[in-house]
Amino acid sequence: MERDKELETLKKITNMQKDLLGSLYGDFFSAAGTGSKPEAPSFEPKSEGPKNGSVYIPPEDKKRADEAKAQGQDAITNANDALEEAKALFAKDNNVKPAEPEEPKEPEEDPMETLDKLIGLTTIKDDVKELTAFVKVQKARQEQGLKSVPVSLHLVFTGNPGTGKTTVARIIAQIYKQIGVLSKGQLVEVDRSGLVAGYVGQTAIKTQEQIAKAKGGVLFIDEAYALAQKDDAFGQEAIDTILKAMEDNRDDFVVIVAGYTEPMKKFIDSNPGLKSRFNKYIEFPDYNIDELEEIFNMNCKKYDYIVPEDVKHQIRALITARKIENIDNFANAREVRNLFEEIITNQARRIAAMENPSEEDMMTILLEDLTDTVKKPEEEKKEEETSTEHAAEETPVEEDVPAEEAEPSVEVTEE
Repeated sequence: MERDKELETLKKITNMQKDLLGSLYGDFFSAAGTGSKPEAPSFEPKSEGPKNGSVYIPPEDKKRADEAKAQGQDAITNANDALEEAKALFAKDNNVKPAEPEEPKEPEEDPMETLDKLIGLTTIKDDVKELTAFVKVQKARQEQGLKSVPVSLHLVFTGNPGTGKTTVARIIAQIYKQIGVLSKGQLVEVDRSGLVAGYVGQTAIKTQEQIAKAKGGVLFIDEAYALAQKDDAFGQEAIDTILKAMEDNRDDFVVIVAGYTEPMKKFIDSNPGLKSRFNKYIEFPDYNIDELEEIFNMNCKKYDYIVPEDVKHQIRALITARKIENIDNFANAREVRNLFEEIITNQARRIAAMENPSEEDMMTILLEDLTDTVKKPEEEKKEEETSTEHAAEETPVEEDVPAEEAEPSVEVTEE
């Protein structure tokens, strides 16, 4: 856009120059186009007129000269204005820094390698590799003109929260792109709120918007069973829209639905269209204590935190206690991430109270960081006031005892 404006300005300058020269020397440029040679206006003195030594210019020639001069001044002014505009444009253009060459991007990691690096999930890795090999071979057979077995790319992920369902869905999207069954390989994550609208007729539009974003990749619907509630016309509208999109875009669109095991089975069985399209289930088991501890240590390493051995033992104990307390609704890796955030928040509060913390101080997690023992200044002040009040209430007050009420002293004599 800027370059076009500069060219337009230069063209304007050229036109101004033509006007200037044309006003002084006649239609030079137009005459040049016709091949004829223009004649410049002549202001040579003529013989007529007074002979007093001054040059006599006929009135008609003088008038022509004045008009040419006026036109020339106007053309010069316009040309100068255009030139200044061009200078400003070029100055602005020169101030724009040239685009810096993009730094070479690191090669993207192979999705299969990313899958292998995940903590735990041994059976999941085997299931994904098996599915990938089957899809890859069927696609190769089809390209060779051989008959291929129809295979559904749509999946059902079941399991408790925090077991890696979203992470694996993202990796599968990349794998599908790598083997050529998807064109883009992006993951669009939604739940009921991202699909269902509050008015009749709006849900289909809202759902179609998410489908459009996911075309060429994977639409991941978390807690998908929430769409199949009793007497829920809005949820059913979303399901019908998704099923139609799966039918119309079967070559470049994948849907993965996820949620708790039992509700997801009921959800798929509730609709013949869902049952016919989702026939591959992958169950995500809970992490064991060793894997949860490894996830915590991985977060520490990722964000440059050091955990001494004695603190590691206590962290393992905390993870175990939390899993036992929430045995039926434990959030697995999500729970560990929450614990990590709590601990580093406590550590940050402790470090903030230090005058000149060293790098090691800022990196090291201590035992006291495992509990919320570091109080804010206002909390400490409040505790001091409370303890002072309690001390005043509990301190016994000595009262004066009348002499007559005092117990008689017992005098012991030796016999």
